[in-house]
Amino acid sequence: MKSKFPSGWNEERVRRVLEHYEQQTEEEAVAEDEAATEQEGQTFIAVPTELLPKVRELIARRK
Repeated sequence: MKSKFPSGWNEERVRRVLEHYEQQTEEEAVAEDEAATEQEGQTFIAVPTELLPKVRELIARRK
């Protein structure tokens, strides 16, 4: 069965991402997470799991 990837993604890109995270130390992962929360123009919020599909839909419509 052939995998279906999102637009702009392919098997090589998925492999590179997996390799990045598999080789990352715990300290590097924490630093990456902290850097992400400090980016301007983005906000992180907790969303109840059952609402996540609707939130994703709203974000997709905005793009």
